Amino acid sequence: QVLLLARAEDLECVPGFQQKVFYIEQPFEFTEDQPVLNLEFDDCKGNNKLNFEVSNPDFKVERDGSLVALKNISEAGRALFVHARSEHAEDMAEILIVGANEKRGALKEILKIEGNLGIPRQKRAILASPIFISENQRPPFPRSVGKVISSEGTEGAKFRLSGKGVDQDPKGIFRINEITGDVSVTRALDREAIASYELEVEVTDISGKTIDGPVRLDISVIDQNDNRPIFKEGPYVGHVMEGSPTGTTVMRMTAFDADDPSTANALLRYNILKQTPTKPSPNMFYIDPEKGDIVTVVPPVLLDRETMETPKYELVIEAKDGLDVGLTGTATATILIDDKNDHPPEFTKKEFQATVKEGVTGVIVNLTVGDQDDPATGAWRAVYTIINGNPGQSFEIHTNPQTNEGMLSVVKPLDYEISAFHTLLIKVENEDPLIPDIAYGPSSTATVQITVEDVNEGPVFHPNPMAVTKQENIPIGSVVLTVNATDPDTLQHQTIRYSVYKDPAGWLEINPTNGTIGTTAVLDRESPYVQDNKYTALFLAIDSGNPPATGTGTLHITLEDVNDNIPSLYPTLAKVCDDAKDLRVVVLGASDKDLHPNTDPFKFELSKQSGPEKLWRITKLNNTHAEVILLQNLKKANYNIPISVTDSGKPPLTNNTELKLQVCSCKKSKMDCSASDVLHISMTLILLSLFSLFCKSFP
Repeated sequence: QVLLLARAEDLECVPGFQQKVFYIEQPFEFTEDQPVLNLEFDDCKGNNKLNFEVSNPDFKVERDGSLVALKNISEAGRALFVHARSEHAEDMAEILIVGANEKRGALKEILKIEGNLGIPRQKRAILASPIFISENQRPPFPRSVGKVISSEGTEGAKFRLSGKGVDQDPKGIFRINEITGDVSVTRALDREAIASYELEVEVTDISGKTIDGPVRLDISVIDQNDNRPIFKEGPYVGHVMEGSPTGTTVMRMTAFDADDPSTANALLRYNILKQTPTKPSPNMFYIDPEKGDIVTVVPPVLLDRETMETPKYELVIEAKDGLDVGLTGTATATILIDDKNDHPPEFTKKEFQATVKEGVTGVIVNLTVGDQDDPATGAWRAVYTIINGNPGQSFEIHTNPQTNEGMLSVVKPLDYEISAFHTLLIKVENEDPLIPDIAYGPSSTATVQITVEDVNEGPVFHPNPMAVTKQENIPIGSVVLTVNATDPDTLQHQTIRYSVYKDPAGWLEINPTNGTIGTTAVLDRESPYVQDNKYTALFLAIDSGNPPATGTGTLHITLEDVNDNIPSLYPTLAKVCDDAKDLRVVVLGASDKDLHPNTDPFKFELSKQSGPEKLWRITKLNNTHAEVILLQNLKKANYNIPISVTDSGKPPLTNNTELKLQVCSCKKSKMDCSASDVLHISMTLILLSLFSLFCKSFP
């Protein structure tokens, strides 16, 4: 059933649909290829290049204007819109679909149905039906797109249009004939920029005062297929393990289309245009045309990374929109065939040879292996293990990360005299475990034959270092020690001679034949060459080989102390004011280069003082210090005080010395010693000196 809602009244030809609004009752089902209704379009110039577009992709309009379903449809929505375009005109028709129990007949009831469809009800006397405009229309502009009707008969009444697209940005897209109500568009529209416009129409009197409305006028932009599919998320890289089952999903390709997603303009289908390389099969992969999932289509045996020309495939993927002829976009998908450990490493030969000189450490041979797996993975990287022939742990093997070779090294020097040959058994495995159905075979083990070359080794001192304790000041020519050195080259029967290598103080000599070390000078414990009571010298043992080999021995001599150093006194100068109230002149200290018990406690004494009165005394403070005290104030002058200090050695040693005392004048906290030039010498010191000379003359 079809009800006419609006029809052109003019007798002359009006370009466009001759009936613009249709009402049809919802059937139980729209049947495929069965006409629903007939649309009449006339551009008044022969309808050259006439084309129809339907808002629902499940319908189409035949050349004769028949609207038919493309398949059996039980639900088509509440409205269809048909856009027609010819060389000279274009127009829009609206088809409203309602249930059988809905009233229909009068225009008033039809308008109620439109309101239920989401189309604004028309209030008062203004009828503003929704307008549908196809995007990307061609000039000329402006062109009429719809009409607003008013039953208001007020003289001088005018239509006024407002809203976004009229007097709001973007301004000037739409305008209305204020007398007839014809709505026109001034330029081509872009649905992807603005998909719809919500305008308001009102009727004003001659003074501009609103007398009816405003009423909403909805303008919708119909999508055209003017946007290509775009792949936005590249680069696209997928991975698949070699030997994967047929149908394994590798990756998903997704394109974006800016057209209306509710239309076929944004309906995308995917296709593989090209595969590089084309071996072992030109069709290694398949892409789901709707989802964009790329899956493998070859049997697992063809997905063998080691037999492929390259483990990388590039697919040119096309995304196409629309149903038949549409726009396309392309992208490249890179698929990498990942390696799994399905090839064990194998030695390039069963036996390797190596030669090394005794006493030398370092790499002696590189063991080579082959592995067909990916060099960038643990399925290729080798791990070597010595499984036999290394009881002394003299050998180690490590993997060269660049070449994957096994670097066999000597880490403990080998001795030709102990063993001239060594045989090692070595196995190689991968960092990653092998897949379950692959195992390591005989080629994953190898033998290394190592020949040790004899070299002339230097003699060895026993023990080394050597240690001995001696008293300092022993007589020159005393025997310190007889050293012992042996030649490791027991099969060569060589002789050994000895020599001094380093003797910092020049105190020692060694017999070149028997190795006896003797003194050539006095051993002095207090010498700067002695550290912590130890004197260190180095000696050489030289064999008779050609060329001769040398061994070095170290001797530590611990020197015991002898009381051979007199104690020293400090300070040797003191000053005091001639009117001083505190007559404590100075605290004296004593030190001794020797060790205990040849040092403190020290004994401090004054030589006998001359004259009727004693001028000073000395008092011991502790084992190492004493204090000199004046017994009365002295005149300004220089005095020499004779003092003796004796250590505790056996026998003890005494140092007879003098303390120089300056008596100065002190005024206003300033000490003046410049006039202290009169020297008062203790007669006791003179007498002691004379007595000492007398004793030496008569022993």
